[in-house]
Amino acid sequence: MYFADFAPGAGRLEPRAALHSDAPSLDLGGEWRFRLSPVADVPDDFAAPSFDDASWDVLPVPAHWPLHGHGAPAYTNVVYPFPVDPPYVPDENPTGDYRRVFDLPEGWSGGRLRFEGVDSTFKVWLNGHELGFSTGSRLPAEFDAGPYLVRGRNVLAVRVHQWSAASYLEDQDMWWLPGIFREVTLTRSSADVFVRAAADGTLSFEGEGLLSVPELGVADLAPGVEVRVAAEPWSADSPRLYDATFTTAEETVRLRVGFRTITIEDGVLKANGVPLVFKGVNRHEFHPDHGRAVPYETMVEDVLLMKRHNVNAVRTSHYPPHPAFLDLCDEYGLWVVDECDLETHGFGHTGWRGNPTDDPRWSQALLDRMRRMVERDKNHPSVVMWSLGNEAGVGANLKVMADWTRRRDPSRPIHYEGDVSCANVDVYSRMYASHAEVAAIGRGEEEPLDDPELDAPRRAMPFVQCEYAHAMGNGPGGLAEYQELFDTHPRLAGGFVWEWIDHGLTHQEYGYAYGGDFGEPLHDSNFVVDGLVFPDRTPSPGLLDLKKVFEPVRFAFSEGTVTVTRAVPYPLAFPWALTADGTLVAEGVLEVPEGESAEVKLPALPEVAEPGGLWLTVQAVLGADLPWAAAGHEVAWGQTRVATAGRTATRVSGADGGGTLPAAGAAFDSRTGRLTGLFGLDVEGPRLELWRAPVDNERFGGLEWNWRQLGLHRLTHRVDAVIREDGVLTVRSRVAPAATDLGMNVTYRWSAEGEGLRLDVHVVPEGEWTLPLPRLGLAMTLPASVEEVVWFGRGPGEAYPDTGLAARVGGFGATVEELQTPYVYPQENGQRADVRWARLTGADGRGLRIEGDPAFGLTVRRWSTEDLAAASHLTDLRPGERVHVHLDHAQHGVGTAACGPGVLPLYELHAREARFAFRFSAV
Repeated sequence: MYFADFAPGAGRLEPRAALHSDAPSLDLGGEWRFRLSPVADVPDDFAAPSFDDASWDVLPVPAHWPLHGHGAPAYTNVVYPFPVDPPYVPDENPTGDYRRVFDLPEGWSGGRLRFEGVDSTFKVWLNGHELGFSTGSRLPAEFDAGPYLVRGRNVLAVRVHQWSAASYLEDQDMWWLPGIFREVTLTRSSADVFVRAAADGTLSFEGEGLLSVPELGVADLAPGVEVRVAAEPWSADSPRLYDATFTTAEETVRLRVGFRTITIEDGVLKANGVPLVFKGVNRHEFHPDHGRAVPYETMVEDVLLMKRHNVNAVRTSHYPPHPAFLDLCDEYGLWVVDECDLETHGFGHTGWRGNPTDDPRWSQALLDRMRRMVERDKNHPSVVMWSLGNEAGVGANLKVMADWTRRRDPSRPIHYEGDVSCANVDVYSRMYASHAEVAAIGRGEEEPLDDPELDAPRRAMPFVQCEYAHAMGNGPGGLAEYQELFDTHPRLAGGFVWEWIDHGLTHQEYGYAYGGDFGEPLHDSNFVVDGLVFPDRTPSPGLLDLKKVFEPVRFAFSEGTVTVTRAVPYPLAFPWALTADGTLVAEGVLEVPEGESAEVKLPALPEVAEPGGLWLTVQAVLGADLPWAAAGHEVAWGQTRVATAGRTATRVSGADGGGTLPAAGAAFDSRTGRLTGLFGLDVEGPRLELWRAPVDNERFGGLEWNWRQLGLHRLTHRVDAVIREDGVLTVRSRVAPAATDLGMNVTYRWSAEGEGLRLDVHVVPEGEWTLPLPRLGLAMTLPASVEEVVWFGRGPGEAYPDTGLAARVGGFGATVEELQTPYVYPQENGQRADVRWARLTGADGRGLRIEGDPAFGLTVRRWSTEDLAAASHLTDLRPGERVHVHLDHAQHGVGTAACGPGVLPLYELHAREARFAFRFSAV
C-alpha cells in the first residue's frame, strides 16, 4: 500500500524553482467531480476515461473537502488522532476521489502536471495511465503528462487519502484538513534556475539558459559567470528588487532579484553587514472559510497588516507557504525563516520511540521534503534561513537534511529548535524561554551542555526565540521586557511571536469553531485559537501592543526636548498634539533632522490649568506613500505628561468627606448599608470583588484551577457593622471564600462631597494568602439603559498590568458593546486602564460620572463575570437586564502561561493592605 509506505513518492519529476514563465499553462482549478469513501480500499476504476461520474458531487479545487460538507474538520495540537504505529494508518481512512475533464488547446504538446499542495497523500492518473504518487502536503509535485495527453478530451483522476504514512511527519499544531488545497496546473514550463545575488553586487546563477537584468546592464549572462553590478541591497526595510529574465530555448521566465548577504560574525546574525533582529510572527496558512486554501487577496492582506504593525519577519510555521506569499515578502519586505513540512510531535507521547527523525527508513522522505522546499524557494531574497522542521525530536536524519542543504545553498544559515545541542544548525533556537533565561543567553551565561565539544560552538551562535509570547486570548504579557532584551544583547537576534491568526473556522451556531466543536473524540479545544489577529483578520489588542513594542522609532522626553531615534530609511513626519483632560489644546509638527538620532526642542506650550495635567503626544508618521501604507500612517508614537509649574491646578478632594449623608439622590439600605439608588439610577453595589473570568493563560497555565480550589469565584460577603455618625456612613464587611480561614476585611466609608458622593475603601487581608489575586476592586450594576461610556484615561483599547502598551492617555468614547474584545473563547477583557474619570450615560444623555482618586481600571459589560466565565463561545453571551461595572484598584497580569512563562513578578497582584477612593456625581 503506497499510502502506508516509507517512500516519499514515485513517478515524480525532479523538484525545481517556482517560476513565472511565458510557457503555455492551463489552470485546472474550478469544479471537479468528487466522491468520498470512508476507507482507502476502494476500486480505482474511476480513473478510466469512460467512468460515469454523473452521480458524484461537485467540489471546488483548491479546497478542503471537510469544509464543503464531506466529513468534518478535526483539531489536535500534539497527539495523533490515530494509533502511533508507523507507517500504518487505520482502515477508517477517508479517501477522496477527484475527476477533472479538460480539453487540450489546439497545438499543445508535452507538459507537466503540477500540484502545489495536496493533503496528505495522493495518486494521479491521466487518461487511465497511472503517473505516480506523492507525499509532502505543503510541497509541489510534478508529473510528466506528455506521453499520455491526447487531442480534445482528457481525464485527470486523483485519489487523496486523509491518513497515510506521511501523516506521521505532519503533526503540526493545526486542523487536520485533507484535500487538493492548492492549485493544479498543466504547464509546458520545465525551466529551473538558481540566482545568487550578494549585497556587494556580485551576481551569478545556475541553470541552462541566459540571465538578463536590464536595469543593471546585465544582458545574456551565461551560467557560472560572476559579474559585479552597482545594485542597492535588499532588506525588509528597503526591499529593492530588480526585474530579471531567464531565457532558455523553450521559454522565458521572470524573476525579481534581490541582492543581500546573511552572515554570522562573532555570534551575531547580520544582514548586509548590519545586525539583524527579527521582529517576527509565526504564520500558519489559515482562512476561516477556506482553511489552508488561502486566497491570494488574503495573503496580500496578511503582508500589509504585518508591515503596518511593524512586523519585519515571518517564520512559516510549520511548512513552506504558498509560493505567492514569498513573492509578497520579497516585494513588500519581510525576512523569512522558511520551514520544512516536518513535525513528529506526537511521538513525544511514546517517549520518542520510533520517531521518524531518527529512523533510517524515513531518511529519504525527510530529505525529499527538505530538497523540495529549498529547490522551490531558493530564489527568494526574503528567505534568509532554512528551518529543518519543528518539534520533531532529535536524530540522524536531521544531519542528512542539514548536510544536503549546506551543500546546495551555503548562503543561508540553518535553523532547528528541537535539538538543544545545536549539532546540525547555525543558530541556537528556543521556544518560550523565560525572560531570565533569554537574558542569560544574551550574556553568554546559559546552562552549559554536558558535551564541551557541542557547548562551545553553541555559545558562538546567535540566539533566536523561534516561538515566544504565546498570543492566546487576552495577552500576551511581557512583550516589552522581551524586546528590551533583544535590543540590549547583540547575540539575541529577536524572535517570532506565536502566532499570527486565530484558527477559528466559520460555524453557523458558534460563530467561530475550535477543537471539539465538530464532535472530534480527541481534540485540544481552543488551543488552535492563539493568534494576534482574530479569524476575520481584525487586529487583536495583542497585535496593537506588538506594533508598539516593535516600533522602529523611539522617543525619549526630557525637560523641554525630545530625542528621536529611528532605524528605518523611509521618510517620516513628526506631528505633535497637546491635550488637557482629553481635549486638544494645541498641535503642530516637529522639525526633526535626518539621521539615526536627533535631539529636538519642544514647542512653547500654552498655559492651561488642568487637574489631570497636560499630555504631549508626538507621532512618527509616513512622510510619503509607500507600497504598504499611505502617507500619514502612524509608525510610532511617544507621550509624556507635561509638568508646568504654576499652570496645573490641583483638584481638592475631601478625604474626610465634607457634607452630610444622605447626599442628594443617594439611597442606602438601612440594614446592610449598601447603595441602592444614585441620582435617579437603580444601583446594586458597589462591593469588593476579587474574581475575574479566567483568561486562556490562566486556564491552560493552571492558575484558574488554583483560584477555583481556593474559592475565589464564590466569595461570601458579611456585613459586620453599619455606622452613621458625623454625616458619614461607614460599613465594615468581611469578604471570604468558603472552606478557608482567609478573608478580606473591608471598610466602605461614604460621605457627601459637593453635589456628589465620595466612597473611600480600605482593604486589609486576613490570613496567609499564598496565591496572587485575579483582581482587587469594586463591582456594581446599573440599569440596562446605560449605552455609552466616555472616559479620560488610557485607550482607546483594553489594557492590563503587563499589556496595553498601545493604549495612550486621552479622551475616548465607546458604546458598551464596543468596549468588549471579541476573543473567540470568552474571557476577561475590555478593561480601560488609568481612568481618571468616566461618564456612563443612556440615550437621553443622563447618567453617572465616576472619578478616581487618582485613577482606576474600568470595565463595563452587559453580562456578569459569572456569565463570562461560563461561556465557551461568543454566542453564549447575551445581554441581561443590568449593566455590570467594575471599578478596579488593581488586576493581576495576564502573562503567557498558556504556552510559556507566567506573569512577571512586577505584574503579580498579591493580597496586601490597600486604600482607594471614588467620587460619584450626576451627569
